[in-house]
Amino acid sequence: MAPAPPLSPLRCCLLSGGASRRMGRDKALLPHPEGSTWLERQLRLLLALDHPLTLCTRHSAHGALAEALVGPLAVAGGSAPPLSVFQEPPPWEGPLRALARLMERHPGEHLLLCPVDMPWLDRATLQALIAAASPLAQGPIHLAHDGRRLQPLLGVYPATVARQQRLNDALERGERGLQRWLAGEHWRPVLLPGGSLSNINTPEELGLAPMELAPHDGPPDLGPSVASLPAPGP
Repeated sequence: MAPAPPLSPLRCCLLSGGASRRMGRDKALLPHPEGSTWLERQLRLLLALDHPLTLCTRHSAHGALAEALVGPLAVAGGSAPPLSVFQEPPPWEGPLRALARLMERHPGEHLLLCPVDMPWLDRATLQALIAAASPLAQGPIHLAHDGRRLQPLLGVYPATVARQQRLNDALERGERGLQRWLAGEHWRPVLLPGGSLSNINTPEELGLAPMELAPHDGPPDLGPSVASLPAPGP
C-alpha cells in the first residue's frame, strides 16, 4: 500500500500592516461594534480557531495590542494557541511582499491569510474556507469568493518550496501585485457569504451596513473579477 500523502499544519496569518490612506486613519484601531478595535476583534476570531497565529504588521502599536490581548487569555484558559508578532521591516510593499515573508518564516505550513479590514468576518465563514481547502502539502491555493469577485486577501496559501521560489522570483522581477502573481498559480475559489467578506476601505464604506456591501441576489459567478486571473485549476 502506498504511503498516505503528507499533510501540512494550518497557521492563521493576520495582515494589519497597511497605511490606511483611503480611510484617513489606522483601520486596525477603529472601534468595532462588538467592542474593542478591529484588530483585537480579528485576533480573538482567529485565536478561536485553535491554530497558531502570526500577526504581520509594521505598526508597533499593533504588536503591543496583540501581546496585551493574548496574555490574559492564556492565563484564563491555559491553552491559548501560540501567537507571534512579526514586525515587518521595510520595504513595505503590500500583501505580496508580506506573503513572501510569511512563507519564509513558516515554510511547509498552510497559511490562512486574513486581512484586518473585514470587520464582519465570522467563525463559520473561516471554518468553511478551512474545510474546503486541501490539507495536502502540495495542494492548491484556495481563495474566498463572495459570489461576485475573488477576495484573495482571505485564502489558504500552502507555503511549499516551489511556490515560495516562484513568489521570490516574481518579486525579483519587480512584481508587487498579488492578483497578477496569482495568474501563474494553481488556485480554487471557495464560495462564501458575501456579507461577511465586506472589505472596508473608506469612511463612506464604514457607514454602510454589512448587507448593503454584500453582493446582490442572483446566481453566484465563480469566475474571477480580474481578467488576468486564469480559470481555476482542476
